Formats: sequence, C-alpha cells, structure tokens
Amino acid sequence: MNASALSELMDGLGRAAAAAAQVLALAPAAQKDAALAAAAAAVRAQGGAILAANERDLAAARAAELSAPKLERLRLDARRIEAIAAGIDAVRALPDPIGTTVAEWQRPNGLRIQRVRVPLGVIGIIYESRPNVTADAGALCLKSGNAALLRGGSDSQHSSAALHQCLVAALTAAGLPPTCIQLVPTADRAAVGYMLAGMSEYLDVLVPRGGRSLVERVQREARVPVIGHLEGNCHVYIDRDADLAMARAIALNAKMRRTGICGAAETLLIDRGCAATHLAPVVRDLLEAGCEVRGDATVQQADPRVRPASEADWYTEYLDAIIAARVVEGVDAAIAHIARYGSAHTESIVTANPATAERFLQRVDSAIVLHNASTQFADGGEFGMGAEIGISTERFHARGPVGVEQLTSYKYVVRGAGQVRP
Repeated sequence: MNASALSELMDGLGRAAAAAAQVLALAPAAQKDAALAAAAAAVRAQGGAILAANERDLAAARAAELSAPKLERLRLDARRIEAIAAGIDAVRALPDPIGTTVAEWQRPNGLRIQRVRVPLGVIGIIYESRPNVTADAGALCLKSGNAALLRGGSDSQHSSAALHQCLVAALTAAGLPPTCIQLVPTADRAAVGYMLAGMSEYLDVLVPRGGRSLVERVQREARVPVIGHLEGNCHVYIDRDADLAMARAIALNAKMRRTGICGAAETLLIDRGCAATHLAPVVRDLLEAGCEVRGDATVQQADPRVRPASEADWYTEYLDAIIAARVVEGVDAAIAHIARYGSAHTESIVTANPATAERFLQRVDSAIVLHNASTQFADGGEFGMGAEIGISTERFHARGPVGVEQLTSYKYVVRGAGQVRP
C-alpha cells in the first residue's frame, strides 16, 4: 500500500473512532451491556468459523516456521473459544465505571466538588499472535466507554477478523456505532508506524501487547501516552521457611503452566538456608516436566542435567520452557537480585514466615508481588477484573493488570450557587 492510500485509510479509521467515542462516552450501561452479551453469544455461535480462521493462521505460521511458544499463543480450540466468550461475560458483569463519583466534598464557600470517572477516549491497541486480545481489548474498551482501534499481528489476521466480526455484529444489534471497535484491515507494517506517529489527532493512548522489539518501538516512537510493559522477567523466591510441598507446586506451576505468558516465572531464587532440602526436589520437578534449567554452581551440583547460567540469563524473559536458577543468601539477597535484574512485573515469595513475607512484599518494587502463590495469577481475570488489556509496569496512571477501571480518567464537576472569587 502506498503512503497516500495508507494515510487515507488510517485517517478514516481515526475520524470514525473519534466520532464513535463521543457516542460511546454517553451510552447508558444497559446498552453497553447488551452489546457485550450479544458479543459473547456471537463468539459461541461462530466458534466453528473462528476455529477455521485460526487454522488458516496456524497453517501459515507452521509454513513460516514460527517457534513453538508463538504457535501456542496463536492456537485456539473449543476451550479457548469458550474462555473468550466467558471473559466477555465477566466484563459485562462488572460495574460500569463511567459517571461514578470517586470522591466529593464541599468547600467553606459552598462550592460542591466531585471527581467523576470518564473514558480516556480512543485507545489504540497494537498486538502480536494472541487473537483473544481482539475480544478482550474490544470488550474492555466498550465497557469503559472508549472507542478501540485494534491492529493485530499478521500471523493472527484471520482469527482476529473472525472475532472482530462478532463484536461488530453485537454493536450493531445494540444500536451502537460499529466503529466503536475497529480492526485495521491491512497487514502492511507501515500501519503500525502511522498509528505511532501520525494519529495523535485521533488516538488518546496506545497499548502494546507483544515482544520486546514491538514494545520498545511503541515506547520510542509513540506521540501519545503508552500503557504497557517491556518484559515479564518474573521471579519465584523460595525462602528457608517455605513448606517444601508448597514450594514445589508453586515453582512448577509458575514456570510450566503456560510458558509463553508474561506472568510465567523466568528466574528461580532459593535461599541457601533451605538449599539442602528444597533445591534438588524443585529442580528435579522442573527438569522432569521438560524445563531446561540454567543454574549457578550450587544449582548445577544439585542435578547433573542443569546447564550453567550466564550473566545474560538473569535478565532474560524466555517465554519458553527454560528457567534460570540461583541460590541466594536470604530474603535481602533475593530482593537485591530482583531489583538488579527484574523488569518490575511480578514476583512471588514462598515462605511460612509472615515477617519475611511482609519484608519481601513491601521492599520489592514490582507491579505485582505475591506471597505463597504462583506468578501465573498475574492476570486481570484472576484479579476479578473480567479481563485485562495488558499488564502495566508504568508508574503513572495504571500499574499491574489494566482492566475497565484503569481505562478511565476523571474530571472535576463543581456546582455552585453564584459564587465568585474575591
């Protein structure tokens, strides 16, 4: 597509999104919920068509020799289709945040002031591989009164288009503009650059969902605010007071339940105070589950199958069945390791000592910190948010899972009775 045609296409999408956002911002909760109910029903009814579209994407991905983790993120099946529909239902069941009063007070001069939630406006979402993002992002934006402009990856284009058709049909059925949720209809990579640098007139915020190269580019080139995270280098720390059975279960789940998600554990830290009893069983569990373990000298001594870890391993988000493992000198050393190598995403401590747990939870500066729970709970759905548009490691506006409430801003509504300022 030449530059002129691309500009015409993208500006048209932007104008339509801005117009739809004005309508959606004033839409009553019942109308938005009706659209969401219809969307969930459409996803279930069109499950066969969605799976057929996904198979087209998978066939192309296999021909292009995409990695196993990328194929796993791309793949849909009946269970995942139902999970997508259930996620839309969960978003619908949430309270409508728009128009709610966050705080209110009255000044001595009689002015009554309210802080009221409002939508952000038009949200651009740029994502790779995972077609479920189409439904999750569309549902969250709709519930929070925001128009969405979605640009999925070329590897998931058929799956995303099939899901998008369900959303458009639902919007139309509920009497809302179908342009409330738009999917960029071209795989031309220049469309991403145009969203980043050429649409500040229309987009209010951008959310990247993908690998490091995509997120780095969005953060570097975007001309509007960005919500997102660069990496999910997540840690599990097994303390000397950890229950062994619990430590084994959490470490295995945190790494191996789904290796390709941002909440998967990438580094295992074990307190030297329990290494004699805990290290070998935990490492053995991971190895026998098919996980490659790269460890320091002590971890290598625990099992001959462990490969040596390099300095780079402590920084790496593998998104694969690989974990780096190190023995540390207590909780403060674990905290220091996470501060040096982590990405401020999600960290977990396993311990029966409440004081040690509180020290870890208070001093680790990450978006999500857990005690005696798997890092795989780093998910908006698991937090009761219905779904998430992503996990933010930013410190401004939103941090952690970005759900309906995090996709709003606020304004001050001031009511007076003729007051003038002296």
